[in-house]
Amino acid sequence: MKSDNAPLVILGINGVYHESSAAIVIDGKTQFAIEEERLNRVKHAKPAGLGNPHVLPHNAIAQCLQFADITLQEVDIIAFSFNPAKRLAKHRNLVEPCEQGGWGTATAERAYFEKLMTVPRQLADQGFAGQFMWVDHEMAHAASAFYPSPYEQSAIISIDGIGEFESASIGYAQGNNIQFTHHIDYPNSIGFLWEKMAKYLGFSEYDACKVMSVGSFGDSARYKSQMQTLLYPEGFGFAVDADKLCFRLEDYSQLEALFNVAQRDMHDPLLPVHHDIAAALQSVTSDMLLHLAQSAHELTGSNNLCMAGGVALNCVANTRLFEDGPFENLYIQPAANDAGTALGAALWAYHSVLQPNTRVAQPEHTYLGACFSDDEILAVLDNAEVSYTKHDNLAQQVAPLLAQGKVVGWFQDAMEFGPRALGNRSLLADPRDPEMVKRLNRLVKHREDHRPFCPSVLTEYADQWFDIKKVAEASRYMLMAYPANSLLKSQIPAVVHVDGTSRIQRVDKVSNAKYHALISEFNRITGVPMLLNTSFNDREPIVCTPQNAVNTLMRTKIDYLAIGSYLVVSESKAPQAEATSAQSVEI
Repeated sequence: MKSDNAPLVILGINGVYHESSAAIVIDGKTQFAIEEERLNRVKHAKPAGLGNPHVLPHNAIAQCLQFADITLQEVDIIAFSFNPAKRLAKHRNLVEPCEQGGWGTATAERAYFEKLMTVPRQLADQGFAGQFMWVDHEMAHAASAFYPSPYEQSAIISIDGIGEFESASIGYAQGNNIQFTHHIDYPNSIGFLWEKMAKYLGFSEYDACKVMSVGSFGDSARYKSQMQTLLYPEGFGFAVDADKLCFRLEDYSQLEALFNVAQRDMHDPLLPVHHDIAAALQSVTSDMLLHLAQSAHELTGSNNLCMAGGVALNCVANTRLFEDGPFENLYIQPAANDAGTALGAALWAYHSVLQPNTRVAQPEHTYLGACFSDDEILAVLDNAEVSYTKHDNLAQQVAPLLAQGKVVGWFQDAMEFGPRALGNRSLLADPRDPEMVKRLNRLVKHREDHRPFCPSVLTEYADQWFDIKKVAEASRYMLMAYPANSLLKSQIPAVVHVDGTSRIQRVDKVSNAKYHALISEFNRITGVPMLLNTSFNDREPIVCTPQNAVNTLMRTKIDYLAIGSYLVVSESKAPQAEATSAQSVEI
C-alpha cells in the first residue's frame, strides 16, 4: 500500500488511431514521453484501422515505467486520450455514404467501441490496479498545449482530423481549468480535407508535408475559387462540402469534376496543375486558420493562444494566423499530432481532476524521451566494430567537418517528443552548399527533391536572417515559416525553399546547450549562425537508440556520427580515419 507522502504517478496513453505514445507525469510534472514508432520502428506505430484501436503502445509504456523505475502496479491513474462512448453515441444517427462495413457504419462503430472497451481489462491483466480515465480526445489536445505553455491564461484551438466526433474546438484556459466555447463537428474537418487531397494528388493520407512542399511551387490563384467551395467559413468556425469530398469513400470523381484534373497516380510525374491545386489548398487553409484565430480572440478576449492537433503542424498557416491575427503570443505543442494527447491526458487528469492549489510548472523544452550514457553508447560502438574517437568538446570537432561539407548524424542526450528533430536526433549539414539538398535527398534521405530542409538558427541571430514580424514561442520547434532576409538568403540556399521561406528552429543556450555550442562554433568558423537540420532517419522513424543510429549510419552516405562523447567515422571513410576499428582515443 502506498504511503500518504508517496508521489502521485499518472500514465498517459494514446493508442486509438495512430502516433501511439505514452507519457508519465509524477506529482503533476512531466517526466518522460515517447512515441511507440521510435521503439517498434513502424512509422506512425500502426495504421489507423477499425480492427486495432485496442492495440496499446506496449513499448512506450514500458519505457515510461523504466524511466520512473516503477511497475504498472505502482501507477495511480491511467489517462487514455479517447472516449469510446462519446464516439459511439455521436455516430449513432450519422447518415453519410460509407464503404460497406467501413468507418461510420453501425456494425463497424459498435465493433470499434467493443474493442476499445477491452483496454482497461488489458491493463488490469498486466497488474494495473489504480483509477482508469477516458479523456476526450480534444481535451487531451488542449491540455497538451496549455499546461506546458508559459501562459497563466490563454485561448486554445484544438484542430485535427477527428477526435471522437469534433474536428476542431475553441476554448479558454485559466489556472488549472480548460473550458470549450465552440466546437466544429465531423464531417467539417480540415485534417480530413488534407488527407483526401493528399490521396487525390497521388500521395498517402500521411503526406501532408509533401502536399505543402508541392504547393510552394504553385499558383494558388488558379484553383482558389474551386477550393473555397470545399472549405469555407461558417460562423465562428468552418464547413466543408461533404458531398464532394466523400471522406469515407475511395471516390475522387467529384474532385476530378471540380478541378477538371484526374486523380494522380503515385508513379505519375508531378505537373504544374498539381502544384497549383496544392497551393490553393494551402492558401484556403491559411485563410481558415486566421479566421479561427480571430474567432478565438473574439470568444475569449485573451492575447495568448495555445494550439495542438495535427493541423497545428502546418507552419505556413501558423505564421499567417499569428502574424496577421490578433494574438500577441503563440505556443504550439511540439508533439501537436496525436502523440501529444498521451501527455495532454495525463496533465489533464492531474490539473483538472485533482485540482491542485497551483498549476505545476512543466519542462520548457520537448527533450522528454530516451537518453543513453557514454557507457551504453560505447558498448554499441564496440559491438558494431566501427571506427571512433572520444572527445571532451565534440562541437569543436564537428563544426569544422560541417563547414567542409560533411553530413553528420548528431545524437545527443534525451530524444525529442514530437515529429520534429530538434538537435538531439538530427542529421546536420552546411546550409551554404547549394547542392546539399540534392545530396541529402538522394544519398541519405532517399526522398523527393522538391522537399525542403530547415535551419536551426541561434535565437540571438534569428531576426537578422529571417523576416519575423512577431516572435512566437512556437518558432523554437520548427512550427513557423518565415521569409529569409533578402540580403542574406543567397548565403544559405540549402535551407531556403522555392517560395523564399524557411521553417526555422530558434536554438537557445538554456534549452539545448550542446546544440547551441555546436552552431556557435560553426558561426565562428563561417559567419553563418545556423545549420541545416533534418531528422536522423532514412524512410523510417527517427532513430531512438545508439543501435538505430549506427544502423542508419552504415546503410546511408552519412559521413560521421557524433554520438555522446564519440565521433564515429562512416565505413567508407574509415581507412582515412586516425582511429582504428573498435578503439577509443581520448582527445
